[in-house]
This record gives sequence, C-alpha cells and structure tokens, in this order.
Amino acid sequence: MTDFPEGAPCWADAMFKDVEGAKSFYGEVLGWTFGESSSEYGNYTQAYSDGKAVAAVVPPMPGGDDTPSAWCLYFASRDVSRTAEKIKAAGGTLIMEPMQVGPFGSMTLAKEPSGAVFGVWQAAEHTGFEKTAGPGSYCWAEVFTREPGKADAFLGAVFPYAAQKMESGDDPGAQGMDYKVFSLGGRDNPVLGRMKMGDEFPAEVPSCIQIYFGVENCDDAVAKARQLGGRLHFGPTDSPFGRFAALADPQGASFAVIDMSTTVGAMPQVTDA
Repeated sequence: MTDFPEGAPCWADAMFKDVEGAKSFYGEVLGWTFGESSSEYGNYTQAYSDGKAVAAVVPPMPGGDDTPSAWCLYFASRDVSRTAEKIKAAGGTLIMEPMQVGPFGSMTLAKEPSGAVFGVWQAAEHTGFEKTAGPGSYCWAEVFTREPGKADAFLGAVFPYAAQKMESGDDPGAQGMDYKVFSLGGRDNPVLGRMKMGDEFPAEVPSCIQIYFGVENCDDAVAKARQLGGRLHFGPTDSPFGRFAALADPQGASFAVIDMSTTVGAMPQVTDA
C-alpha cells in the first residue's frame, strides 16, 4: 500500500517531444539526474534528486505529437476504479480509464469540471515521491481555475478534504484574492491550494494545476531557466511560504520554483470554509 493518504499528491510527470532536451533543462535548473528509460512502458524515464525518485519524463504516445507539454500531478488512491467512479459522479471527465501499469500500480487520468487535468495513482511497487519539500523535489501545488465553485465542490466530493479559506489580512497584494487550502486530517496537513484566476491570466490560459519544485535559490533558478530558453511568467516574489516564481520550460510546460528557506511576512490566517 502507498505511504501517501487518500487524496495526497504523490507523483508528477510530464510528456515532452524532446525528452533529452527536457532532461538537460531540468537537470540544470533543478539538479535532477535521470535513470534508464523503460522501453516496455513508453520510454518512461524517472528523475532523481539525491538518488531519490522525484518525477518522470516521457515522450508522447503514438499519434500524440500534437499534445502540448504539461506537468501532471497525481493524487493517491486506495482504489483507483472507485475514485474514477467518484470523479464521474462529481461532474469530472475521465481522459484515460483506470489501467494497470505492470507491477508498479494502477492509474487514471481525468479532468475536473472547470478543466484542470490531473492523475490518480494506486501504488503497488511504485509508491510515488521518495523525496518532497526540499530542493529538487515536489513542494506544493495549486489548482488555477476561473470557476472556483465547480472545482471546490468536485475536490471535496472525490477526496476526503477539509477546506479552509485563506484571509488576505494586511497584504495589499492579496486583497480580493480567492484562495482556498485543502487539508487531510486537519489544518496542520495542507496538501493543495486553489486559486481563482483573475484578469491577470490571459483568456486563453486554461484551468490547470501548477506544481512547485523546491530550489536552493529562486533567483538563481530563474536566471538558469531563462538562460536555457525558459520563460518567466511571474516573480520572483517573496511570501511567508518562500520566495517563488512561475516559469515555462523551452517546450512550454509550466511549473513554479520555490525557495522555502527564504520567507518574508507573517503566515496568513485561514478559516474553515
């Protein structure tokens, strides 16, 4: 069984036409090394930080060359078929029906009602992230949506989340922000954020889940990413959670980097939603 509780983010991967280019980019920006590709499973290639599995990259499936590169976050499930039924009952759409991936586990891909794509993983031999919350590894994720009511109801119906609303407090930059935090087992275990997309997001940007990877220095990571052909969407900016920035790699996959050791300001208050 997985070490991750039901609904916890447990894995991330991305599809790239130029896998070697992606390996070179993320190796430089996040310090990743890569294992051997598995030809039996579509040349799926795991990334490592400090020798621990943190993500994977894979080329497009046959006929999928037009699929844009994007990071996909997977949520843990004890029974992926049961979770798939919950997804459909809550108004979501299955992109890929539940399937077994050899001895590693079982998965499904889905889209929540406002359009963000995500995965579900039922672990067997592959239990998910071996390292989190540090440089080179997954740290946090946020659902970006223009229809927060739909996303909130869906998430609460599919996974055993409790929701809290983040208060803007005295931060003028946060006034009017609609942000929720979803937790497992109480406020002390937040696992996912949800941000309402405002006018600052171009109309063509769809709902999505943004993944944050840890770095030792946010500004250095941004400079390296831009030097290698990446684009800066936002930041770097300080926050009580760390100094972070939103980027896109040279193939267009969006992600964020965060230095969690550099914090500024008081933690915002949250109230039960």
